[in-house]
Amino acid sequence: MNHRERLQAALSHEAPDRCPMQVSFTPEFAERLRADLHIEGEDIHNPHGAGNTYELERALGEDMLLTSIGWANSYYQESGTYTDEWGIKWEPVEYNTPFGIGHYTEPTGHPLRDDKAVHSYRGPDPTRSELYEDAARAIRDFKDQYWIVGVTVTTIFECAWALRGYERLLSDLVLNPDMAEHILEIPYRYHLTAAKRLVEMGVDMIWIGDDVGTQSSMLISPAHWRKYLKPRMANFIAEVKAVNPRVKVAYHTDGAVNPIVPELIEIGVDVLNPVQPACMDPDQLKKDFGDRLCFWGSIDEQHTLPFGTPEDVKAEVLTRLRTIGKNGGLILGPTHHVQLDTPMENFWAMVDTITQTDYADL
Repeated sequence: MNHRERLQAALSHEAPDRCPMQVSFTPEFAERLRADLHIEGEDIHNPHGAGNTYELERALGEDMLLTSIGWANSYYQESGTYTDEWGIKWEPVEYNTPFGIGHYTEPTGHPLRDDKAVHSYRGPDPTRSELYEDAARAIRDFKDQYWIVGVTVTTIFECAWALRGYERLLSDLVLNPDMAEHILEIPYRYHLTAAKRLVEMGVDMIWIGDDVGTQSSMLISPAHWRKYLKPRMANFIAEVKAVNPRVKVAYHTDGAVNPIVPELIEIGVDVLNPVQPACMDPDQLKKDFGDRLCFWGSIDEQHTLPFGTPEDVKAEVLTRLRTIGKNGGLILGPTHHVQLDTPMENFWAMVDTITQTDYADL
């Protein structure tokens, strides 16, 4: 099977020759990986796929290529402090690893913190033709071999709280629902416009979602998710599938979100990402929902990949293949961008075990 055929089989709940794989990386890990593969590349690697040349992904044998439009592209834009096109200020945050110093970028300045700024705010224009140049190139050059994913993650909630401020938006959900509704509409409308355009262009899947889970529970109550996010996500999915009924929709949320999984299926989600094993039981998810839902991720980026041994990583991959990946329905990969703290031998244990294990041999 080629990469595209492998994805089509897995998402049809059929076992392909091997499990499909998708891996993304922080810019610092991408630099280490380029050196390990002796590949020269650009200094900045966008883990969501915007502006990438895909040398790393293709060298690894990945089966999906990501092309991103939206607020998620604001991550990792520069090494110092910067303000993105939404007016959100970002600050670098250092972290130390055995392999050097890494940097996260965190939103620290919120243009809609003041109520007076909300109704006069004008966000960026999602119809600009230059936004879609990378997607057009990816579809033109790679769709015959790869599954092309249009990325519009941080679709509603995450972008909204970055605009307003996290605590301020959470307060609005309870104390000022009209304000919350108005702010949530801003990223929702932007990303819906972008997603519909990407589907018209020919992507195979749209990747949406927001982090609404913590390690042990929902970040916001299921009731608030149902009030503010579910109706918008339901309409979002209906509109992109009206453009192309065959397009698949993946929904991203970190954390423990068991209470809303049946409702994600109800509104048309095809694939759940990233299935953090420290928060949700991948095997139980497969048993409960595997006939109606596919899964993407499930390799532990919090413990096994950075802190385990290569043997631990290999064992976890094989466990996933035999459980949540049984009879297809799984795109295997880490539950987050691979971080700088990951040993290269662990990374290669994951990639080699995925790409060299035939379903027929399990």
